[in-house]
Amino acid sequence: MPYRLILLDSNSIGMKQMKDRVFLDTNILIYSYSRTEPQKQIIAANLISEFNSVISTQVLNELVNIVTKKFNFNYSQAKEAVLECCRNNHLHINSQDTIIRACEIASKYKFSFFDSAIISAALESDCTILYSEDMH
Repeated sequence: MPYRLILLDSNSIGMKQMKDRVFLDTNILIYSYSRTEPQKQIIAANLISEFNSVISTQVLNELVNIVTKKFNFNYSQAKEAVLECCRNNHLHINSQDTIIRACEIASKYKFSFFDSAIISAALESDCTILYSEDMH
């Protein structure tokens, strides 16, 4: 099955089938905790609750960094967010192979290294769709 990159917007949810494994980039999880963008929060919550979703250790690291800096979570609250995300999504553990493949993706397609690591983890997780708001 070909790999598809879908940018997050209100029309994209209907494009996938529930059996597809989807990978969620950090910004999707961030929106699920956002209080300032209710439409994106609803979309994120639907993606997390209704589909066979995967996140990676990188996504969790970025989530903790953002919720503690921008949402003023303390580390106890951040830990609860991590546990909640792990309960609601499959977790891909980034490995040496993930990082090597990310380097190859970054070199070939000129994505940033961190975006390439997300793509690499999605591919290793057999995801057919990657939901993200942006890729650089």
